Amino acid sequence: MSTEQSGGCGGGGEVAAKRAKASDDESGAGGEDRLSALPEDVLVLILLRLHTWEAARTSLLSHRWRHVWTLLPKLSLCFFPESRRLCDALYASEVPLRYLLIGAPDVSPQSLAAWLLVAARRVFGELLLTNLFPERSVEDSDDEEEATEIGAFEMPCFEKATSISLDLGFLAISVPPNGVFARLTELSLSNVRFHGPGDLGDAVSSPRCPCLQMLTVRNTRGLDRINIDSESLRILELKNPRGLRQLTVVAPALRYLSVMQCFLDDQNQPIPIVNISAPQLEFLSWVDTYDPSSVHLGNMEHLQTLETFFFVYGPHGFTHNRACLMLLPRFKAIENLTLSLAYLLEETTCSSGCICDQPTDWKTEELSLNHLQELEIGEFRASEHEVAFVKRLLNWATVLKMMTVTFNHSITENKAKELFQIFRSLSKPGVCMKIYIYRKFRKVLYAPEN
Repeated sequence: MSTEQSGGCGGGGEVAAKRAKASDDESGAGGEDRLSALPEDVLVLILLRLHTWEAARTSLLSHRWRHVWTLLPKLSLCFFPESRRLCDALYASEVPLRYLLIGAPDVSPQSLAAWLLVAARRVFGELLLTNLFPERSVEDSDDEEEATEIGAFEMPCFEKATSISLDLGFLAISVPPNGVFARLTELSLSNVRFHGPGDLGDAVSSPRCPCLQMLTVRNTRGLDRINIDSESLRILELKNPRGLRQLTVVAPALRYLSVMQCFLDDQNQPIPIVNISAPQLEFLSWVDTYDPSSVHLGNMEHLQTLETFFFVYGPHGFTHNRACLMLLPRFKAIENLTLSLAYLLEETTCSSGCICDQPTDWKTEELSLNHLQELEIGEFRASEHEVAFVKRLLNWATVLKMMTVTFNHSITENKAKELFQIFRSLSKPGVCMKIYIYRKFRKVLYAPEN
């Protein structure tokens, strides 16, 4: 082992070079390489002090070092050159990996398929794989989608991994039709085009995924239906699975459910069919269409927190608002309600029957919110109607314990102080009130002088 071979391998490489040089000075050209003679587990301990890429470069030192780096229990490979050579070397090893991070720009389908095979063979802990392609988006043309699906490949079955996070940059994969993800507890799929006959719902249900506790699906294409039957699932997050028309979830242990923009962008498509059976659910975030004739949420008597949103101004019969108004009466007793007041980005001319012209009976109407304990309001602009509405809420919520208001960045500190005093005077004794304002575009907790 020579100095030229070891140089450039980080701190560990320099040490190896110096030791080898000292040995050569003592014994001549045929001196013994004492470092390479160390036991393999000791060499692994040395490489643990290096970054993954530096450790991989030690494979160039000699035949003895060629595969030592592949024995490391944790590997982070980002923006790596010669990926095929590294991939082949990792596949040849049988040492379990507790952690594998792979991140590279514009990975080809062939390369991605090869890396997933390595991960399925080696990872018995956590896998994170990200295809960095900022120029591709879910709004790509149908021609590109068709071209992408030509290169679609089947995702392998991960029999040993416990946590998987895949961000594929909208490359196309098909779900394996069989096999058991025996140890998997967490699965996150982002920016994926699903292709082929495989069924995601079948793959993540209890018979094939008996330990799954957390499932996240974001920004996907190709999923027209998701049918999940899981005894173990506790957290489910669905955001913008474009084209989804049917959602069925049977999850007796589910505690947290978030459904966001799953059906909003497809209003011209057939009415979505949703059936949720989650009797232990405690948290529900529903930012989507809702019609009780087609969306069945089942028995949720343990629900504690509900999140949804409402457009303050918009056309008469606005789909988003109609969904909110039908969803809220569905729950008679909610301890924590988060209602986000949303505003259209562009000003619109009021049409006939606009909400602006509706009777203002709500100012005198009496509602019973005698179970509401926590109230959170975001992007509060302090318009006359908003302030009046909050005043009514404080009157209706007789057992309120916590109130959090985040003002829009346009609200000055003096205005925030004025409103804080108004809300404090109207709230019941013992209500904890938190007010957030923006200072130089940073959200900070407002602390009144008195």
